[in-house]
Amino acid sequence: MEASESQSFFHGIRSRELNGFRVRKRPYVNDLALDFTEIGALAIEHAGEETPPMAVSFCKASKNSHVFAVSDEDGYVNLFDSGGKFSSSSSRQDNAVKARITDWVAHQNAIFDICWIKEDTNILTASGDQTIRVWDAHEKKCSGVLIGHTGSVKSMSSHPANSDIIISGSRDGSFALWDLRCNISSKSRCREDCISSTAMVKRAHVSTQARRVKRVKAASMSITSVLYLKDEISIATAGAVDSIVKFWDVRNLKTHVTQARPRQNSSTQKERSHGISSLSQDLNGVFLTASCMDNRIYLYNVLQLDKGPTQTYSGCQIGSFYVKSAISPDAIHILSGSSDGNAYVWQVNKPQAEPTTLKSHNGEVTAVDWCPSEMGKIATAADDFTVRLWDMESSFSTSIRSPSSVRRRVMAIPSSECRKLVINEELLGPTKNPGSSHPEDEVLHQIKSSRPTPNFILCTPEAQKKRISLSVLDSTENFEKTPKTASKSPSSVLNPPSSSKRRTIRDYFLVTP
Repeated sequence: MEASESQSFFHGIRSRELNGFRVRKRPYVNDLALDFTEIGALAIEHAGEETPPMAVSFCKASKNSHVFAVSDEDGYVNLFDSGGKFSSSSSRQDNAVKARITDWVAHQNAIFDICWIKEDTNILTASGDQTIRVWDAHEKKCSGVLIGHTGSVKSMSSHPANSDIIISGSRDGSFALWDLRCNISSKSRCREDCISSTAMVKRAHVSTQARRVKRVKAASMSITSVLYLKDEISIATAGAVDSIVKFWDVRNLKTHVTQARPRQNSSTQKERSHGISSLSQDLNGVFLTASCMDNRIYLYNVLQLDKGPTQTYSGCQIGSFYVKSAISPDAIHILSGSSDGNAYVWQVNKPQAEPTTLKSHNGEVTAVDWCPSEMGKIATAADDFTVRLWDMESSFSTSIRSPSSVRRRVMAIPSSECRKLVINEELLGPTKNPGSSHPEDEVLHQIKSSRPTPNFILCTPEAQKKRISLSVLDSTENFEKTPKTASKSPSSVLNPPSSSKRRTIRDYFLVTP
């Protein structure tokens, strides 16, 4: 594609960045050193037999964020509750028993990736048996099998706005698009509903030399990671053959629109090609990370792909394609596994600083994930047959302020109005507490409580309607929190009354009408 077409392709992303990204909610750690505390270690085992975890994923909806899923090499899906307190004296087996919600055999082969969809009511599993299965997370029933790949399915990602649309990448060198609303194409041997892909691109990442050979080894063209970008029409793919990330337009998959790669060193004539083990993106979709087999993690801005990576992070060892990394939803930190048995966390704005090292595992740390609603909580999986939970916010909980909340209130009042109100406060005399650690917060609170805050936020009429509808929903939600509904909240599930007993998986989720 020409540069002009590439620029046009990403124009939508640029306009979204300039005209309406949500305010990021995150702890303001400033220059404080990161300090993670291990919450607990859970053993991954079945009938006393330990098995390596392959993928880990927290629920996406905040109401279910205490639940996370782990897939393993034996084909099991394990659901755990991270909200309980784990005793330091308990063994990892005891912790697993305490936290386990349920498990079931989803495939007769290893499950390389898992993905929550449809408000966490369904979960997708990508397996070495060359299929993807759709599961009802509450009933543990398979509602569909996606068939069409001829190699292990290594990665998958759902559409950011419509989780019926899925993209997957396979060891056969292809990536495919799926629509769960499509008609059933056939029945499996077990009488399960089978769905065929709506589009498939073969040999998407094949080296120039390999294209001349008819028969190419699967390892040299495997798709290792796929992402459905937040602009809802772009796909990012990466493979084992080189460090190139390709970007595709789902409306025309004949060829990739553009690509990004690390900067080549002009002093060397020929450099060794390194594959990419995983891709990740932040909540707004502006930043994308590529975990490369050269032991580096590259950060790209999707609005400036032609400039190459904006930052590079090193310190971990990426010795296999099982080692993954993930950027936090607020784009403040990057978490990565490592072949040396540790996990590492970088601050995005400090690429040259030494990463924080998480030491507890006794094997290669592979899959990692961030809890979307609790930014300080993370999960790391390793070949020592454990998944470990960590918490960062516990170290800063007494001193953290959220600048996003302050910024929201300041933006709602023009500077002239603020000056008038502050002058009025000075004439009336100081009313803040002498021991208040943040007087500006107290002033803003007094301003907000003393008079209605005028809404001067600039937006289009359509955006204003959405803002009003969201506020109505919030007020409705607060109104409906009667004692009866409060008893069904996640907090009450984690600490049920003595007279109640958990009977089904649904007890761990908020039941939606």
